[in-house]
Amino acid sequence: MPQVNGRWVADMKAPRTADNEEPAEERARDFRPVDRGFTEEMAVAEAERCMRCKNPKCVQGCPVNINIPAFIEKIAERDFGAGLDIIRESSMLPAICGRVCPQENQCEGKCIRGIKSEPVAIGQLERFLGDRPELASKPEMKPSNGMKVAVIGSGPSGITCAGELARNGFEVTVFEAFFTGGGVLVYGIPEFRLPKAVVKREIDGLKDMGVKFEFNSVMGNLADAEELLGEKGFDAIYVATGAGLPKFLNIPGENLPNVFFANEYLTRVNLMKANKFPEFDTPTKHGKQVIVFGGGNVAMDAVRTAKRLGAERAIIAYRRTEDEMPARKAELHHAKAEGVEVMPLVSPLEFLKGEDGNVCGVRVQKMELGEPDESGRRRPVPIEGAVEEIPCDVAISAIGTNANPFAKKIGGMELNKWGYIIADEETGRTSNPKIWAGGDIVTGAATVILAMGAGKKAAADMTKVLTDQE
Repeated sequence: MPQVNGRWVADMKAPRTADNEEPAEERARDFRPVDRGFTEEMAVAEAERCMRCKNPKCVQGCPVNINIPAFIEKIAERDFGAGLDIIRESSMLPAICGRVCPQENQCEGKCIRGIKSEPVAIGQLERFLGDRPELASKPEMKPSNGMKVAVIGSGPSGITCAGELARNGFEVTVFEAFFTGGGVLVYGIPEFRLPKAVVKREIDGLKDMGVKFEFNSVMGNLADAEELLGEKGFDAIYVATGAGLPKFLNIPGENLPNVFFANEYLTRVNLMKANKFPEFDTPTKHGKQVIVFGGGNVAMDAVRTAKRLGAERAIIAYRRTEDEMPARKAELHHAKAEGVEVMPLVSPLEFLKGEDGNVCGVRVQKMELGEPDESGRRRPVPIEGAVEEIPCDVAISAIGTNANPFAKKIGGMELNKWGYIIADEETGRTSNPKIWAGGDIVTGAATVILAMGAGKKAAADMTKVLTDQE
Protein backbone atom coordinates (compact mmCIF):
# COMPACT_ATOMS: atom_id res chain seq x y z
CA MET A 1 0.00 0.00 0.00
CA PRO A 2 1.50 3.40 -0.92
CA GLN A 3 2.77 5.25 2.16
CA VAL A 4 3.94 8.85 2.67
CA ASN A 5 5.12 9.72 6.18
CA GLY A 6 3.31 6.65 7.47
CA ARG A 7 -0.03 7.60 5.91
CA TRP A 8 -1.91 5.78 3.19
CA VAL A 9 -1.88 7.68 -0.10
CA ALA A 10 -4.04 6.59 -3.01
CA ASP A 11 -2.36 5.24 -6.13
CA MET A 12 -3.54 8.04 -8.43
CA LYS A 13 -2.02 6.53 -11.57
CA ALA A 14 -3.70 3.16 -11.26
CA PRO A 15 -6.59 2.54 -13.66
CA ARG A 16 -9.83 1.03 -12.36
CA THR A 17 -9.57 -2.73 -11.99
CA ALA A 18 -11.54 -4.41 -14.77
CA ASP A 19 -14.47 -6.65 -13.83
CA ASN A 20 -13.67 -10.35 -13.82
CA GLU A 21 -16.32 -11.50 -16.30
CA GLU A 22 -17.05 -14.81 -17.99
CA PRO A 23 -16.72 -14.67 -21.81
CA ALA A 24 -19.98 -13.30 -23.24
CA GLU A 25 -20.36 -15.94 -25.96
CA GLU A 26 -20.08 -18.72 -23.36
CA ARG A 27 -22.15 -17.28 -20.49
CA ALA A 28 -25.07 -16.44 -22.82
CA ARG A 29 -25.68 -20.19 -23.27
CA ASP A 30 -26.40 -20.96 -19.62
CA PHE A 31 -27.15 -19.39 -16.24
CA ARG A 32 -23.62 -19.24 -14.83
CA PRO A 33 -22.83 -15.97 -12.97
CA VAL A 34 -21.65 -13.30 -15.37
CA ASP A 35 -19.05 -11.91 -12.97
CA ARG A 36 -16.58 -14.12 -11.10
CA GLY A 37 -15.78 -11.33 -8.63
CA PHE A 38 -12.42 -9.89 -7.67
CA THR A 39 -9.53 -12.06 -6.61
CA GLU A 40 -7.66 -11.02 -3.47
CA GLU A 41 -4.97 -9.26 -5.50
CA MET A 42 -7.53 -7.46 -7.65
CA ALA A 43 -9.41 -6.28 -4.53
CA VAL A 44 -6.29 -4.98 -2.83
CA ALA A 45 -5.15 -3.19 -5.99
CA GLU A 46 -8.55 -1.53 -6.36
CA ALA A 47 -8.68 -0.58 -2.68
CA GLU A 48 -5.38 1.25 -3.08
CA ARG A 49 -7.06 3.58 -5.59
CA CYS A 50 -9.31 5.02 -2.85
CA MET A 51 -8.44 8.61 -1.89
CA ARG A 52 -9.79 8.21 1.66
CA CYS A 53 -11.50 11.60 1.45
CA LYS A 54 -12.00 13.74 4.56
CA ASN A 55 -15.60 14.28 3.47
CA PRO A 56 -16.50 10.99 1.76
CA LYS A 57 -19.33 11.69 -0.67
CA CYS A 58 -19.63 7.95 -1.34
CA VAL A 59 -21.10 7.43 2.14
CA GLN A 60 -23.68 10.13 1.46
CA GLY A 61 -24.64 8.30 -1.71
CA CYS A 62 -25.29 5.01 0.13
CA PRO A 63 -28.91 4.62 1.31
CA VAL A 64 -27.74 2.64 4.36
CA ASN A 65 -24.68 4.85 5.05
CA ILE A 66 -21.97 2.18 5.02
CA ASN A 67 -18.60 3.54 6.14
CA ILE A 68 -17.11 2.89 2.72
CA PRO A 69 -13.62 4.38 3.15
CA ALA A 70 -13.14 2.40 6.38
CA PHE A 71 -13.91 -1.00 4.85
CA ILE A 72 -11.84 -0.20 1.77
CA GLU A 73 -8.88 0.69 3.98
CA LYS A 74 -9.18 -2.71 5.67
CA ILE A 75 -9.10 -4.40 2.27
CA ALA A 76 -5.93 -2.49 1.40
CA GLU A 77 -4.47 -3.74 4.70
CA ARG A 78 -5.66 -7.28 3.87
CA ASP A 79 -7.69 -7.32 7.08
CA PHE A 80 -10.78 -8.69 5.32
CA GLY A 81 -12.66 -9.79 8.41
CA ALA A 82 -12.48 -6.31 9.91
CA GLY A 83 -13.65 -4.83 6.61
CA LEU A 84 -16.66 -7.13 6.53
CA ASP A 85 -17.50 -6.27 10.13
CA ILE A 86 -17.56 -2.58 9.19
CA ILE A 87 -20.05 -3.24 6.39
CA ARG A 88 -22.24 -5.42 8.58
CA GLU A 89 -22.62 -2.60 11.09
CA SER A 90 -24.82 -0.96 8.44
CA SER A 91 -25.86 -3.75 6.07
CA MET A 92 -26.42 -7.46 6.58
CA LEU A 93 -26.53 -8.16 2.83
CA PRO A 94 -23.17 -7.15 1.31
CA ALA A 95 -22.93 -10.14 -1.05
CA ILE A 96 -26.31 -9.18 -2.51
CA CYS A 97 -25.84 -5.42 -2.64
CA GLY A 98 -22.39 -5.74 -4.14
CA ARG A 99 -23.99 -7.56 -7.07
CA VAL A 100 -27.27 -5.75 -7.73
CA CYS A 101 -27.06 -2.19 -6.36
CA PRO A 102 -26.92 0.63 -8.93
CA GLN A 103 -23.59 1.86 -7.60
CA GLU A 104 -23.08 4.15 -10.58
CA ASN A 105 -26.02 6.25 -9.34
CA GLN A 106 -25.20 5.98 -5.64
CA CYS A 107 -21.83 5.44 -3.92
CA GLU A 108 -19.68 5.26 -7.04
CA GLY A 109 -21.63 8.11 -8.61
CA LYS A 110 -20.52 10.32 -5.71
CA CYS A 111 -16.90 9.10 -5.63
CA ILE A 112 -14.53 12.10 -5.76
CA ARG A 113 -12.02 10.11 -7.76
CA GLY A 114 -14.65 9.70 -10.45
CA ILE A 115 -14.57 13.44 -11.24
CA LYS A 116 -11.28 13.24 -13.14
CA SER A 117 -10.97 9.49 -13.71
CA GLU A 118 -12.99 6.35 -13.03
CA PRO A 119 -14.55 5.92 -9.58
CA VAL A 120 -13.39 3.25 -7.18
CA ALA A 121 -15.19 -0.08 -7.81
CA ILE A 122 -17.03 0.07 -4.48
CA GLY A 123 -19.64 -2.53 -5.46
CA GLN A 124 -17.02 -5.08 -6.42
CA LEU A 125 -15.13 -4.49 -3.16
CA GLU A 126 -18.32 -4.89 -1.13
CA ARG A 127 -19.09 -8.13 -2.94
CA PHE A 128 -15.50 -9.34 -2.38
CA LEU A 129 -16.00 -9.08 1.38
CA GLY A 130 -19.62 -10.26 1.32
CA ASP A 131 -18.55 -13.50 -0.34
CA ARG A 132 -16.35 -14.29 2.66
CA PRO A 133 -18.95 -14.54 5.46
CA GLU A 134 -16.79 -16.95 7.43
CA LEU A 135 -14.46 -14.03 8.22
CA ALA A 136 -17.14 -11.91 9.92
CA SER A 137 -17.51 -11.65 13.67
CA LYS A 138 -20.80 -12.79 15.14
CA PRO A 139 -23.27 -9.88 15.24
CA GLU A 140 -23.70 -8.26 18.64
CA MET A 141 -27.13 -9.21 19.99
CA LYS A 142 -28.98 -7.30 22.69
CA PRO A 143 -30.79 -9.29 25.37
CA SER A 144 -34.37 -10.33 24.66
CA ASN A 145 -36.89 -7.62 25.42
CA GLY A 146 -39.81 -10.06 25.36
CA MET A 147 -41.57 -8.34 22.44
CA LYS A 148 -42.75 -10.00 19.21
CA VAL A 149 -42.78 -8.44 15.74
CA ALA A 150 -44.33 -9.86 12.57
CA VAL A 151 -42.54 -9.01 9.32
CA ILE A 152 -44.67 -9.59 6.23
CA GLY A 153 -42.52 -10.29 3.19
CA SER A 154 -38.98 -11.65 2.99
CA GLY A 155 -37.64 -9.41 0.26
CA PRO A 156 -34.76 -7.00 0.88
CA SER A 157 -36.78 -4.60 3.01
CA GLY A 158 -38.36 -7.31 5.15
CA ILE A 159 -35.19 -9.26 5.87
CA THR A 160 -33.23 -6.09 6.61
CA CYS A 161 -35.85 -5.00 9.11
CA ALA A 162 -35.98 -8.50 10.61
CA GLY A 163 -32.21 -8.64 11.09
CA GLU A 164 -32.06 -5.23 12.74
CA LEU A 165 -34.95 -6.06 15.07
CA ALA A 166 -33.39 -9.39 16.04
CA ARG A 167 -30.16 -7.62 16.94
CA ASN A 168 -32.18 -5.24 19.08
CA GLY A 169 -33.66 -8.06 21.17
CA PHE A 170 -37.02 -8.67 19.48
CA GLU A 171 -38.54 -12.05 18.67
CA VAL A 172 -39.13 -11.80 14.92
CA THR A 173 -41.26 -13.97 12.64
CA VAL A 174 -41.13 -13.38 8.89
CA PHE A 175 -44.19 -14.44 6.90
CA GLU A 176 -43.48 -15.19 3.24
CA ALA A 177 -46.04 -16.09 0.55
CA PHE A 178 -43.59 -18.20 -1.46
CA PHE A 179 -42.00 -21.50 -0.41
CA THR A 180 -38.59 -19.91 0.08
CA GLY A 181 -37.15 -16.65 1.38
CA GLY A 182 -35.79 -13.69 -0.50
CA GLY A 183 -38.79 -12.22 -2.30
CA VAL A 184 -37.79 -10.39 -5.46
CA LEU A 185 -34.19 -11.44 -4.85
CA VAL A 186 -35.12 -15.01 -5.80
CA TYR A 187 -38.13 -14.68 -8.09
CA GLY A 188 -37.13 -11.53 -9.95
CA ILE A 189 -33.35 -11.56 -10.34
CA PRO A 190 -31.82 -14.31 -12.52
CA GLU A 191 -29.16 -16.73 -11.36
CA PHE A 192 -26.59 -15.19 -13.69
CA ARG A 193 -26.88 -11.89 -11.78
CA LEU A 194 -27.57 -13.12 -8.26
CA PRO A 195 -27.05 -16.81 -7.44
CA LYS A 196 -29.78 -18.28 -5.24
CA ALA A 197 -27.10 -19.78 -2.99
CA VAL A 198 -26.02 -16.26 -2.04
CA VAL A 199 -29.56 -15.31 -1.02
CA LYS A 200 -29.99 -18.57 0.92
CA ARG A 201 -26.77 -17.88 2.78
CA GLU A 202 -28.06 -14.48 3.89
CA ILE A 203 -31.43 -15.98 4.94
CA ASP A 204 -29.62 -18.72 6.89
CA GLY A 205 -27.62 -16.01 8.64
CA LEU A 206 -30.85 -14.45 9.88
CA LYS A 207 -32.06 -17.84 11.11
CA ASP A 208 -28.82 -18.17 13.07
CA MET A 209 -29.74 -14.86 14.73
CA GLY A 210 -33.06 -16.34 15.85
CA VAL A 211 -35.35 -14.99 13.14
CA LYS A 212 -38.19 -17.41 12.37
CA PHE A 213 -39.55 -17.87 8.85
CA GLU A 214 -43.07 -19.03 8.01
CA PHE A 215 -43.19 -19.89 4.31
CA ASN A 216 -46.30 -20.48 2.15
CA SER A 217 -48.02 -17.89 4.32
CA VAL A 218 -50.12 -15.45 2.32
CA MET A 219 -50.91 -12.80 4.90
CA GLY A 220 -54.22 -11.12 4.36
CA ASN A 221 -55.64 -14.55 3.52
CA LEU A 222 -54.08 -16.53 6.36
CA ALA A 223 -54.36 -13.72 8.92
CA ASP A 224 -54.90 -9.97 8.83
CA ALA A 225 -53.43 -7.18 10.95
CA GLU A 226 -56.16 -7.40 13.55
CA GLU A 227 -55.51 -11.10 14.12
CA LEU A 228 -51.72 -10.69 14.20
CA LEU A 229 -51.94 -7.91 16.77
CA GLY A 230 -54.68 -9.71 18.68
CA GLU A 231 -54.88 -13.47 19.09
CA LYS A 232 -51.46 -14.09 17.48
CA GLY A 233 -49.84 -11.93 20.16
CA PHE A 234 -47.57 -9.71 18.07
CA ASP A 235 -46.69 -6.29 19.45
CA ALA A 236 -46.09 -4.71 16.04
CA ILE A 237 -46.01 -5.44 12.30
CA TYR A 238 -43.67 -4.42 9.50
CA VAL A 239 -45.30 -4.72 6.07
CA ALA A 240 -42.91 -5.24 3.14
CA THR A 241 -45.02 -7.11 0.61
CA GLY A 242 -43.49 -5.46 -2.45
CA ALA A 243 -45.37 -4.33 -5.53
CA GLY A 244 -45.42 -7.13 -8.06
CA LEU A 245 -48.72 -6.60 -9.87
CA PRO A 246 -47.90 -6.03 -13.55
CA LYS A 247 -48.76 -2.90 -15.46
CA PHE A 248 -50.73 -3.62 -18.61
CA LEU A 249 -49.85 -2.27 -22.03
CA ASN A 250 -53.59 -2.16 -22.76
CA ILE A 251 -53.23 -3.01 -26.42
CA PRO A 252 -55.01 -5.64 -28.56
CA GLY A 253 -53.62 -9.16 -28.31
CA GLU A 254 -52.09 -8.74 -24.87
CA ASN A 255 -53.89 -11.90 -23.69
CA LEU A 256 -52.54 -14.11 -26.50
CA PRO A 257 -50.60 -17.26 -25.55
CA ASN A 258 -46.85 -16.61 -25.15
CA VAL A 259 -47.33 -12.95 -24.31
CA PHE A 260 -45.91 -12.73 -20.79
CA PHE A 261 -45.54 -10.17 -18.07
CA ALA A 262 -41.91 -10.00 -16.99
CA ASN A 263 -42.52 -10.98 -13.35
CA GLU A 264 -44.45 -14.09 -14.44
CA TYR A 265 -41.78 -15.04 -16.99
CA LEU A 266 -38.90 -14.51 -14.56
CA THR A 267 -40.65 -16.26 -11.68
CA ARG A 268 -41.24 -19.35 -13.83
CA VAL A 269 -37.53 -19.54 -14.62
CA ASN A 270 -35.84 -18.13 -11.50
CA LEU A 271 -37.97 -19.73 -8.81
CA MET A 272 -39.70 -22.64 -10.51
CA LYS A 273 -36.85 -23.75 -12.82
CA ALA A 274 -38.81 -23.66 -16.08
CA ASN A 275 -35.45 -23.57 -17.87
CA LYS A 276 -35.00 -27.21 -16.78
CA PHE A 277 -38.41 -28.50 -17.96
CA PRO A 278 -39.32 -31.41 -17.93
CA GLU A 279 -36.90 -32.15 -15.09
CA PHE A 280 -39.01 -29.60 -13.19
CA ASP A 281 -42.71 -29.47 -13.99
CA THR A 282 -43.11 -25.73 -14.71
CA PRO A 283 -43.13 -25.13 -18.46
CA THR A 284 -42.50 -21.90 -20.35
CA LYS A 285 -42.10 -21.13 -24.00
CA HIS A 286 -38.48 -21.20 -25.18
CA GLY A 287 -38.89 -18.71 -27.99
CA LYS A 288 -36.64 -18.36 -31.01
CA GLN A 289 -37.67 -14.76 -31.69
CA VAL A 290 -38.30 -12.86 -28.44
CA ILE A 291 -39.12 -9.20 -27.95
CA VAL A 292 -39.19 -7.46 -24.57
CA PHE A 293 -40.80 -4.05 -24.08
CA GLY A 294 -39.21 -1.85 -21.44
CA GLY A 295 -35.89 -0.28 -20.56
CA GLY A 296 -35.24 -1.07 -16.90
CA ASN A 297 -33.32 -3.80 -15.10
CA VAL A 298 -36.33 -6.14 -15.20
CA ALA A 299 -36.50 -5.82 -18.97
CA MET A 300 -32.78 -6.58 -19.18
CA ASP A 301 -33.19 -9.62 -16.95
CA ALA A 302 -36.06 -10.89 -19.09
CA VAL A 303 -34.33 -10.48 -22.45
CA ARG A 304 -31.06 -11.99 -21.20
CA THR A 305 -33.03 -14.92 -19.76
CA ALA A 306 -34.71 -15.43 -23.14
CA LYS A 307 -31.29 -15.48 -24.78
CA ARG A 308 -30.17 -18.22 -22.41
CA LEU A 309 -33.31 -20.20 -23.19
CA GLY A 310 -32.28 -20.38 -26.83
CA ALA A 311 -33.58 -17.22 -28.49
CA GLU A 312 -31.89 -16.71 -31.85
CA ARG A 313 -33.08 -13.13 -31.93
CA ALA A 314 -33.62 -11.40 -28.58
CA ILE A 315 -34.78 -7.78 -28.79
CA ILE A 316 -35.26 -5.16 -26.11
CA ALA A 317 -37.61 -2.50 -27.47
CA TYR A 318 -37.85 0.87 -25.75
CA ARG A 319 -39.85 3.98 -26.58
CA ARG A 320 -36.90 6.27 -25.90
CA THR A 321 -33.21 5.89 -26.79
CA GLU A 322 -30.48 3.89 -25.05
CA ASP A 323 -29.34 7.06 -23.26
CA GLU A 324 -32.69 7.34 -21.47
CA MET A 325 -32.90 3.69 -20.42
CA PRO A 326 -33.22 3.46 -16.61
CA ALA A 327 -31.41 0.10 -16.48
CA ARG A 328 -27.93 -0.08 -15.01
CA LYS A 329 -25.33 0.68 -17.65
CA ALA A 330 -23.53 -2.55 -16.72
CA GLU A 331 -26.68 -4.60 -17.46
CA LEU A 332 -27.11 -2.94 -20.86
CA HIS A 333 -23.44 -3.53 -21.62
CA HIS A 334 -23.72 -7.20 -20.62
CA ALA A 335 -26.90 -7.68 -22.67
CA LYS A 336 -25.39 -6.26 -25.84
CA ALA A 337 -22.21 -8.30 -25.37
CA GLU A 338 -24.38 -11.42 -25.14
CA GLY A 339 -26.05 -10.69 -28.46
CA VAL A 340 -29.19 -8.84 -27.38
CA GLU A 341 -30.47 -6.40 -29.99
CA VAL A 342 -31.58 -2.96 -28.79
CA MET A 343 -34.47 -1.43 -30.72
CA PRO A 344 -34.96 2.17 -29.56
CA LEU A 345 -37.81 4.58 -30.24
CA VAL A 346 -40.63 2.09 -30.75
CA SER A 347 -43.89 1.58 -28.88
CA PRO A 348 -46.17 -1.48 -29.19
CA LEU A 349 -49.55 -1.06 -30.87
CA GLU A 350 -50.88 -4.62 -31.19
CA PHE A 351 -49.81 -8.22 -30.70
CA LEU A 352 -50.61 -10.34 -33.74
CA LYS A 353 -52.16 -13.81 -33.67
CA GLY A 354 -50.75 -16.61 -35.79
CA GLU A 355 -52.63 -19.50 -37.41
CA ASP A 356 -51.98 -21.66 -34.32
CA GLY A 357 -53.60 -19.06 -32.06
CA ASN A 358 -50.31 -17.99 -30.45
CA VAL A 359 -48.60 -14.64 -30.78
CA CYS A 360 -46.66 -14.43 -34.04
CA GLY A 361 -45.63 -10.80 -34.12
CA VAL A 362 -46.15 -7.28 -32.86
CA ARG A 363 -47.04 -4.08 -34.65
CA VAL A 364 -44.99 -1.15 -33.34
CA GLN A 365 -45.17 2.60 -33.73
CA LYS A 366 -41.88 4.35 -34.46
CA MET A 367 -41.18 7.34 -32.23
CA GLU A 368 -38.99 10.43 -32.03
CA LEU A 369 -38.02 12.49 -29.00
CA GLY A 370 -39.92 15.72 -28.43
CA GLU A 371 -39.94 18.20 -25.55
CA PRO A 372 -39.00 17.10 -22.00
CA ASP A 373 -41.81 15.72 -19.82
CA GLU A 374 -42.27 16.09 -16.04
CA SER A 375 -39.40 13.64 -15.43
CA GLY A 376 -37.00 15.86 -17.35
CA ARG A 377 -36.57 13.31 -20.14
CA ARG A 378 -37.59 14.15 -23.68
CA ARG A 379 -41.05 12.82 -24.38
CA PRO A 380 -41.39 10.17 -27.13
CA VAL A 381 -43.70 11.35 -29.91
CA PRO A 382 -45.19 9.11 -32.64
CA ILE A 383 -43.91 9.58 -36.18
CA GLU A 384 -47.01 9.75 -38.35
CA GLY A 385 -47.38 6.71 -40.61
CA ALA A 386 -44.24 5.00 -39.29
CA VAL A 387 -45.56 1.58 -38.30
CA GLU A 388 -43.64 -1.70 -38.52
CA GLU A 389 -44.41 -5.38 -37.88
CA ILE A 390 -41.83 -7.45 -36.02
CA PRO A 391 -42.14 -11.26 -36.00
CA CYS A 392 -41.88 -12.98 -32.61
CA ASP A 393 -42.99 -16.18 -30.93
CA VAL A 394 -42.61 -14.77 -27.39
CA ALA A 395 -43.35 -11.23 -26.27
CA ILE A 396 -42.70 -9.89 -22.78
CA SER A 397 -44.01 -6.73 -21.15
CA ALA A 398 -41.62 -5.15 -18.64
CA ILE A 399 -43.00 -1.64 -18.31
CA GLY A 400 -43.35 -1.61 -14.52
CA THR A 401 -45.51 -2.85 -11.69
CA ASN A 402 -48.38 -1.76 -9.46
CA ALA A 403 -49.21 -2.40 -5.83
CA ASN A 404 -50.44 -5.93 -5.24
CA PRO A 405 -53.65 -6.40 -3.18
CA PHE A 406 -52.00 -7.91 -0.09
CA ALA A 407 -51.70 -4.59 1.74
CA LYS A 408 -55.43 -3.99 1.40
CA LYS A 409 -56.20 -7.53 2.59
CA ILE A 410 -53.88 -7.18 5.58
CA GLY A 411 -55.77 -4.04 6.51
CA GLY A 412 -55.39 -1.65 9.40
CA MET A 413 -53.47 0.97 7.40
CA GLU A 414 -54.33 3.92 5.21
CA LEU A 415 -53.60 3.35 1.50
CA ASN A 416 -53.41 5.86 -1.31
CA LYS A 417 -55.64 5.69 -4.38
CA TRP A 418 -53.18 3.37 -6.15
CA GLY A 419 -53.14 0.84 -3.31
CA TYR A 420 -49.74 1.73 -1.87
CA ILE A 421 -49.32 2.08 1.88
CA ILE A 422 -49.02 5.64 3.15
CA ALA A 423 -45.95 5.64 5.41
CA ASP A 424 -43.48 8.20 6.69
CA GLU A 425 -40.32 8.20 4.56
CA GLU A 426 -37.95 8.53 7.53
CA THR A 427 -39.60 6.22 10.05
CA GLY A 428 -41.90 3.87 8.13
CA ARG A 429 -44.81 4.75 10.43
CA THR A 430 -48.29 4.20 8.98
CA SER A 431 -51.67 5.48 10.12
CA ASN A 432 -51.76 2.59 12.61
CA PRO A 433 -49.37 3.12 15.57
CA LYS A 434 -48.59 -0.61 15.66
CA ILE A 435 -47.83 -1.01 11.95
CA TRP A 436 -44.79 0.15 9.99
CA ALA A 437 -44.18 -0.34 6.27
CA GLY A 438 -41.45 0.09 3.68
CA GLY A 439 -40.01 -0.97 0.36
CA ASP A 440 -41.86 -1.09 -2.95
CA ILE A 441 -45.31 -1.29 -1.32
CA VAL A 442 -44.68 2.26 -0.11
CA THR A 443 -42.46 3.79 -2.80
CA GLY A 444 -43.45 1.83 -5.87
CA ALA A 445 -40.81 -0.19 -7.74
CA ALA A 446 -37.34 0.93 -6.66
CA THR A 447 -33.92 -0.57 -5.93
CA VAL A 448 -32.87 -3.29 -3.51
CA ILE A 449 -30.73 -0.91 -1.47
CA LEU A 450 -33.51 1.67 -1.12
CA ALA A 451 -35.83 -1.05 0.16
CA MET A 452 -33.13 -2.11 2.60
CA GLY A 453 -32.73 1.48 3.75
CA ALA A 454 -36.45 1.66 4.48
CA GLY A 455 -36.27 -1.56 6.50
CA LYS A 456 -33.33 -0.29 8.50
CA LYS A 457 -35.00 3.05 9.29
CA ALA A 458 -38.24 1.33 10.30
CA ALA A 459 -36.43 -1.12 12.58
CA ALA A 460 -34.69 1.77 14.34
CA ASP A 461 -37.98 3.61 14.83
CA MET A 462 -39.84 0.47 15.94
CA THR A 463 -37.16 -0.18 18.53
CA LYS A 464 -37.43 3.37 19.81
CA VAL A 465 -41.23 3.35 19.98
CA LEU A 466 -41.77 -0.17 21.30
CA THR A 467 -39.12 0.11 24.01
CA ASP A 468 -40.31 3.59 25.11
CA GLN A 469 -37.13 5.38 24.09
CA GLU A 470 -38.96 8.28 22.44
